Amino acid sequence: MTTRSIKTSKLSLGRAAIAALSIAAATSSYAAPSADELAKLGLEGTELTPSGAIRAGNAEGTIPEWKNEPIQVPAGFEAGTFHSDPFADDKVLFTINGSNFEEYADKLTEGQKSMFKTYPDHYMNIYQTRRTAVFKPYIYKAALENAPRAEVVVTPEGVIGFKNAIISWAFPIPKNGNEALMNQVTRPIQPWMDSWDNAAAVTTTGKYVVNKLSVQQHWKWSEEFNTIEDYDPGVDSMHYYQTITAPAKIGGQVVLANDPVHFMDKFRSAWVYSPGQRRVKRAPQIVYDNPLSASDGLATTDQKFGFNGPNDRFNWKLLGRREVYIPYNSYKLNSGDLKVSDMITKDARMNQDLARYELHRVWAVEGTLREGTTHDYGRRVFYLDEDSWWIMLMDGYDRRGESWRLQELHSIMWYDIGFLGSTLETFYDMQAGRMLAILLDNEDTAPDFSIRLRDDYFTASSIRRRGTR
Repeated sequence: MTTRSIKTSKLSLGRAAIAALSIAAATSSYAAPSADELAKLGLEGTELTPSGAIRAGNAEGTIPEWKNEPIQVPAGFEAGTFHSDPFADDKVLFTINGSNFEEYADKLTEGQKSMFKTYPDHYMNIYQTRRTAVFKPYIYKAALENAPRAEVVVTPEGVIGFKNAIISWAFPIPKNGNEALMNQVTRPIQPWMDSWDNAAAVTTTGKYVVNKLSVQQHWKWSEEFNTIEDYDPGVDSMHYYQTITAPAKIGGQVVLANDPVHFMDKFRSAWVYSPGQRRVKRAPQIVYDNPLSASDGLATTDQKFGFNGPNDRFNWKLLGRREVYIPYNSYKLNSGDLKVSDMITKDARMNQDLARYELHRVWAVEGTLREGTTHDYGRRVFYLDEDSWWIMLMDGYDRRGESWRLQELHSIMWYDIGFLGSTLETFYDMQAGRMLAILLDNEDTAPDFSIRLRDDYFTASSIRRRGTR
């Protein structure tokens, strides 16, 4: 996230949206699944899993059946440490590179193919597919309860939201792009986390400075005891507190953002603290296509976590389900034995020996810039894992329609707590020949899921009390 000023037109659009957003004025878009469709959903023995994923493997046997069997916690693992690799003995099945990628073109995205064309020495090591996204029973129970009752709601200004869902995926059987996008919004997320989201914007010559970002997060949406009656996804539900601790010249800067789950009746509330000025200011610019913190302009604010924030700048289309090689089970990148210098090469890219790619079924969702709005991306295509609805890849196109950026989310299943998350996110700007890497925590400490904070920690008053320098 960033504090860059934005154009007056963008601020005007945001303020107009805040004033106009109202569930009462919104329209419901609802095509309830049929009884036959709902009968396909289930935890065991059905055609579809509770997330709407196809339970069976593919015909070639390269994608296995999904089984409701969580990863067994490896012997010797201690909570609070980096997650050891339960598949350390897996071998590379084959490698896709600049000389053979056309042979696998049907399993690659356009952004991935552009990477091979831009960097002929780029490669992807393909491993055995393991469908490890297995969540706790209450997550699946909520999804099955959401399926017959959830509704998409769209405001006159184009903000997409939902009603009648809680905890988990709202639309396990999506009928359109809006419902698929809401599955990304409502996907299960670990409620509490204290982590290092360190970032390195790499130059064309492979040079970089690591910006150290200490982040505390509380995602209330997926807490077990939420109920339809008592939980309002339109109020602040997602709290994010970020402090830059290094380099010294910007150390002490704070960004605070409080989000609803959907943005139909409330906009993002955000503040920044500048230690030089010792002032806390409202930050309406921390949204949409303003630069992500410490990104040097290589990623937009709404790209973190794959996608975040208001969704009204794009029209969304469900392109369907397909098989793609995506980052998955990226435990090698999660090791506390790695240094950042082990992960970033002198060629301004990630060390692909540490990356793991597997063949998975994904949902492809396309966002096309809406007429009358502005955004750095003219089009973006997201690829969401069918077992989790996490975005694993994003192909980004500029406003000329040219391939521009590829985003990869290297995920792992945190097997001790039963949630999936990113251990590294990379953003390749193929036009600039540069890369951004975030979540570089390997030289610090592993995410702490035991943290608990009061709601008043995530307030402007808290920044004032805790501000330094």
